[in-house]
Amino acid sequence: MPTFPRALSDFFQAVFNPSAPALQFAIKNMLGGGLALYLAFILDMQQPQWALTTVFIVNQPLSGMVLSKGAYRLLGTFVGAVVSLGMIAVFSQASLLFVLCMALWLGFCTAGASLYRNNASYGFVLAGYTTAIIALPSTAAPLNVFDQAQARFFEITLGIVCASLVSTVLWPRRVEQQLAVQARGAWQAGMAAAASELLGVDQRKGLLDALGRIVSVDAQRDHAAFEGSQGRLREQALRVMSRDLLSLLRVARGVARLRLMLDQAGGEYVDPLIQSVAKALADGGETALDQQAVVLDESLLVTGLDPQAHACLMRLTVVVRLATVAVQTLKALEQGKPVTNAPGPLAWHRDMEQGAMSGLRSALAFLAVAGLWVFTAWPAGLGAVSICGVVLSLFAGREAPAGAALNFLKGIAVSVPVAALVAYGLLPGWEGFPMLCLGLGVPLFMASLCLSQPSIAPIASSFCIFFVNNVAPANVMSYDLEQFINKALATMFGVGISVVVFRLVSLGPGVRHYRRLVEASLADLSQLTRRPLSHAEGWFGGRMADRLMRLARYRTQHPDEPNLQWHNGLYGLDLGGELLHLRGCLIDASGVMASERDRYLRDVARLLKQGPPAPEQSALLDEPSERLLAVLDADDSLTARRQELARAAVMQLRFVWRGWCTRAQ
Repeated sequence: MPTFPRALSDFFQAVFNPSAPALQFAIKNMLGGGLALYLAFILDMQQPQWALTTVFIVNQPLSGMVLSKGAYRLLGTFVGAVVSLGMIAVFSQASLLFVLCMALWLGFCTAGASLYRNNASYGFVLAGYTTAIIALPSTAAPLNVFDQAQARFFEITLGIVCASLVSTVLWPRRVEQQLAVQARGAWQAGMAAAASELLGVDQRKGLLDALGRIVSVDAQRDHAAFEGSQGRLREQALRVMSRDLLSLLRVARGVARLRLMLDQAGGEYVDPLIQSVAKALADGGETALDQQAVVLDESLLVTGLDPQAHACLMRLTVVVRLATVAVQTLKALEQGKPVTNAPGPLAWHRDMEQGAMSGLRSALAFLAVAGLWVFTAWPAGLGAVSICGVVLSLFAGREAPAGAALNFLKGIAVSVPVAALVAYGLLPGWEGFPMLCLGLGVPLFMASLCLSQPSIAPIASSFCIFFVNNVAPANVMSYDLEQFINKALATMFGVGISVVVFRLVSLGPGVRHYRRLVEASLADLSQLTRRPLSHAEGWFGGRMADRLMRLARYRTQHPDEPNLQWHNGLYGLDLGGELLHLRGCLIDASGVMASERDRYLRDVARLLKQGPPAPEQSALLDEPSERLLAVLDADDSLTARRQELARAAVMQLRFVWRGWCTRAQ
């Protein structure tokens, strides 16, 4: 959170020395907002400020972001409006039940926002937010609720359309172009991390950097899908590339583990080949990878090679093949070419308990503020109740919700005197739409420039919303200073209560949260034994990437504590990687081989459901592994290559499980 001198310095930097993109973004805000406000006046909408406010809420630097955010805002607004109608229809004569139902709905929306990401989370927030701004004011006049819902929906829709139109037509900056640049960065990080895994150097930093970049670029994928056919092609290619990079990382870690099991002679033979492949991965050239593939094929033909060294080299050929595929996928992404067999999107870890607690916190806080409103009969208390519910939903999923809500409050505090000056000092003496635009435009233009300055952007965003809300531009203006002050105080009180709630009831990650991460990993590993293989890589890899980054943050914040949870995450990643590899090798198995494969996977799933690994469980995979290895040796339906890779995967599964159990001591 910036200090006041730093914030002031950033303000002057943003306003008096703006960059070209920041200036373009501010101009687009002004044009979109002016168009929305003018059309709202022409259409004689009930509260035109909602159209103007919506432009500033949904506007983003990139066109695809505006379109996707607008679409989810529209969906959330529609759902919230429908729920508002239902609540008023059923509970308009039962105020206690209405408040309880409203609290439950806000809690549900907050929980949903905490469990989802990107604009899906935003849609949940808007569903709760819209219900609050429609249903709560309608309690005084239930018969007008349909008019209120219809008015808010069309005002917000107008703002979304105007913001989307201006963003698409004027200085468009497309997400799909940024996606290609970010995807190359993720690809380079993934290739470098795979090389580090092979060599056993700087593994943690490289792995986390690669996972972080993969997750970061995947977060932009949804926006690109709104930018037409080219954006959708790149979005599909990104899904394929993310899967390929996750596969590459897990197989590279498997090669490193196989290398540890070799004797001295086998290690001396394999090490130069591993180093050459690692160098080719770091270089990232397709020609170098093709050359390494030829060298490895020749090395596998050497007679008298130790079986374990041979298995290590076989796995190394898979690394080269996956890296080559990743290179080709990156080219398709950058060129916007179609890809085949695109998997589903990356999945994320969802903490149901955390989501439920966030929802419960919002519901109880809303009930407390609503109770205060009813008890004191404060005329402006309805505004405090509404904004408290909005803020509790809006920031519940943030890592630092109290800080985010405090920045929101700062923006409101700054907007109040500026809005008072414009509404009561300037506008009463001005006539016409151009003068109204001048009065509103100067503060909003300066705030729009500040939106491009990350340190003060949250304050500027809140300022834009509540400056417009406090001035309340309309065809027939109302200049009631007492109402203005009451409304401003109610808003600040409601947001202030939210800040206090976030500070007092902290749901930040603790030891229990990180234990749940490991428990969720075990549950996913159990599902991985039977989940459809075509979508398993993105599902498991994305969730484990998310968990590993969370565990890494915990390790950074608590450097003096043992690294048990971090190692639990790594063991889970490795065990899942070997399960995927084994299932891939035996996907075409039939007869006895297929039956034994399924039996082995059921045994693994049963073992994982028993709870976290413990030292006394280290030998529980031995018998199922020996049975499967015996059937593998006798099978003649699989190719020799698949047999050898499957054998190595079974041995690695047993090796990783033993290591995990031993580490749990």
